[in-house]
Amino acid sequence: MNNFTDLLRAHNLKATPQRLEIANTLYNQGHANVEELYDTLLKKFHSISLATIYKNINLMIENAFIQEVKIPNAKSVYELTKETHSHLVCKKCGNVEDITLDLRPVCDLAMHSTEFQIDKADLVFSGLCKKCQ
Repeated sequence: MNNFTDLLRAHNLKATPQRLEIANTLYNQGHANVEELYDTLLKKFHSISLATIYKNINLMIENAFIQEVKIPNAKSVYELTKETHSHLVCKKCGNVEDITLDLRPVCDLAMHSTEFQIDKADLVFSGLCKKCQ
């Protein structure tokens, strides 16, 4: 298991066993929804509740340790916070992959044509992954 203790503390979070396991799961899987996190943690913490998972996820998001990826027409997934990136989502198997794109030109165009000040852009591409094509 990776050592996330110092990283959690750097985000002003206590390094509880549950938070360490959430971090480790997201590190190993890349992306996971609440139910997947719950199923994984339940194997190690037999009395953990879904409410505890939600409480920890929300606190970890508030402290920028993890981030939520909102997938249209599907459950949100969570990932460890990292460099700005977009996502590819397979409509068939549900696999979520990261893709690094420079969205500045798109944001600049949107701001110029609408006079809207954009401070964050999230982009999710939907289609079929290589395995499902």
